[in-house]
Amino acid sequence: MPMPMPLPVAAPMPEPGTGTRCRGPRPWAPWAALSAIAARVLEVDPSALDADAELGEFGFDSITMTGFAAKVNAELSLSLTPADFFEFATLNRLARHIAGSVVLPSRPKAQPAAVSIPVHKVTAPVPAATDTDTDAIAIVGFSCRFPQALDGDEFWQNLLAGRDCISRIPADRWDWQAYDGDPKIEQGKTNIHWGGFIDGVFEFDPLFFGISPREAKLMDPQQRLLMMHVWKAIEDAGHAPKSLAGRRVGLFVGTSSSGYREIIGDDTGAEGYVATGAVPSVGPNRISYFLDWHGPSEPVETACSSSLVALHRAVQAMRAGDCDMAVVGGVNTIVTPEAHINFAKAGMLSPDGRCKTFSAQANGYVRGEGVGAVVLKYLSEAEKDGDPILAVVRASAVNHGGRANSLTAPNTAAQADLLRDAHTRAGIDPASIGYIEAHGTGTALGDPVEINALKSAFAGVQGAHIGIGSVKTNIGHLELAAGMASIIKVLQQMRHRRLAPSLHCAETNPYIDLSASPFHIVRAAEEWKPAHDAQGRALPLRAGISSFGFGGVNAHVILEEYHAPATSAAPPAGPVLVVLSARDGERLKEQAGNLLAAIAEGRVGEADLADLAYTLQVGRDAMKHRLAPGGRIRCPQLRQRLNSFLAGDTNAIMLGKLEAGAKTGPAIDARAPLHTIAAQWVAGGSMDWAGLYPEKRRRLRLPSYPFARDLYHINASFGGSATLASTDYRRTLDAEDFFLRDHRVKGSRILPGAMGLELARSAFAAGQLSGTS
Repeated sequence: MPMPMPLPVAAPMPEPGTGTRCRGPRPWAPWAALSAIAARVLEVDPSALDADAELGEFGFDSITMTGFAAKVNAELSLSLTPADFFEFATLNRLARHIAGSVVLPSRPKAQPAAVSIPVHKVTAPVPAATDTDTDAIAIVGFSCRFPQALDGDEFWQNLLAGRDCISRIPADRWDWQAYDGDPKIEQGKTNIHWGGFIDGVFEFDPLFFGISPREAKLMDPQQRLLMMHVWKAIEDAGHAPKSLAGRRVGLFVGTSSSGYREIIGDDTGAEGYVATGAVPSVGPNRISYFLDWHGPSEPVETACSSSLVALHRAVQAMRAGDCDMAVVGGVNTIVTPEAHINFAKAGMLSPDGRCKTFSAQANGYVRGEGVGAVVLKYLSEAEKDGDPILAVVRASAVNHGGRANSLTAPNTAAQADLLRDAHTRAGIDPASIGYIEAHGTGTALGDPVEINALKSAFAGVQGAHIGIGSVKTNIGHLELAAGMASIIKVLQQMRHRRLAPSLHCAETNPYIDLSASPFHIVRAAEEWKPAHDAQGRALPLRAGISSFGFGGVNAHVILEEYHAPATSAAPPAGPVLVVLSARDGERLKEQAGNLLAAIAEGRVGEADLADLAYTLQVGRDAMKHRLAPGGRIRCPQLRQRLNSFLAGDTNAIMLGKLEAGAKTGPAIDARAPLHTIAAQWVAGGSMDWAGLYPEKRRRLRLPSYPFARDLYHINASFGGSATLASTDYRRTLDAEDFFLRDHRVKGSRILPGAMGLELARSAFAAGQLSGTS
């Protein structure tokens, strides 16, 4: 059952004379009747009730409030919803509401709305962001890993197919059967066996980031996931991460502790790595350190609204001049059973493991894992740099619910005010918005409160042309990363101009009434049609995204589709030079395979070849293992040579490897033939690739770096197999490890004798960490 909590606010207060009234045969005193019913529900003396005290102070929660509402409606012949009892949260306010004597200031009176219209027209022209905003901010890249989706493309396929990605708790988290029980009567037990879990939560490529395996094992997995996906997001934007070194790049991340520190235990408490690995602020700080970024580097923790608040902070920082661009992220992992136990005991989680947003069967939320990151740049800079512009951040707003019915109760009025604030900041008619990604956690009372706030903020908008949905029905509630999942869902919907279905809502919650509103629940995939202005011109697609923290911090973001200004196309390119590199040979093969797949899937064609080459040259860091499939090449040759390379035939390509410790070679003359440039580059030369392109080129969204997927879990040894009695310790040595690379005798690399002692020490430490001997 949902967590007992005082209901939030509901629909706007009515104008005088339009409120709910008793339909009894004679006049009556609402307050006396209400206090008598409340006293019976709470089993207290009516004289103990303070007419001006919040109902939550009497002990009302979501369960008893529902019973109170039912009794009031039955005895007084009314049709109030439980959400009304959160809106009018004292007996006096509720009595005045019933008597119809209160006017809510600044709330527009709702006008009748048609059920639907084929093309919605906005009353006045609303210009696109590119026409009016000199400091508009664009999203130019992203990366993510969500339940049953390793990247954004898999995520979109799951959304479009209406796939439920919830599963039983995996064995690498904890043995759910060992904790199975009734949390209300059994200590440390839970009947919740479900969640949205990502693959590879303990995977990492530490040596890529200059981190030892020992330290990696003691790092919270959330820090590791952030490092990889911030890197991937920058590459997705067509930029080489290390090209941003020394710049004022901001990093704002919704993050908190995952509980991994508790898994480590107290035996390693003296290790310095434990402190840096467990503190949430080190997550973004570590990335800023590694990439040498000089903008703000901040963790944000406002519970479920964390990552949307992080985006708001990033936008503010850019507009204040604190940073020139920013990366915004959110991460949430489930590695211990504590939250499952505590939230189940509080009644917050769905016993059947399905998040049924807006449904009559809604019975709580499902916890989920995920990580996401988006890259923000000024729109003018993104256009100048040829970045792939995915959307424009039209506006963002944050507020707090203030003194609601209780600390964790949502506040309808505050949510509605937040949306109005965002609309004002965006300078748009709300009618031009075509989709709302709702917070929508799937609770019987929380969902109606959010809908009432939406109806209030969009009062007067006609026609049910605004779709609403919640990604939580697919992947669960990602808590600190929930806002990232919502943003990336909307980005994908804009890209494909389709709305994905919101699941598990065959019958609408009886406390939700959309009949006279501009909203409809997206129950099946549908085309996302734009609104039109008064002159009949199509407007950019626009969406609102909401996240509400259970401590009262609310956030809302409005994204707008980007319409590129008309420009002359770049001249068609002749043969080009394609280059690939990686930290090791295995990753280089993965790079080649991923590029080949992108070409086969039609993401890159002959017309894009020059932009592909440009992106791989300027948008990727040159690493030690290098490949060039020929000096002058076209698409069919590229496919053929990549296939040959993957089959083991290297005759038609150029391969090179920088020796350990070798510095980058001399600068390559851009006037040299492409074949010569390719040969010198794979041999270690450095190149100013921009010199090859007198005309402006586009940066394409290409496959990002394929990090090694090695496991670093505190309960497992480095590549070993642990048992209750012993740990079989193995360590693979690489010729480029510093102790081999730098220890030479007569010019030959020799394994230092001290390495034997180090292996023994590491094996002993690994045994301690895994609880074995």
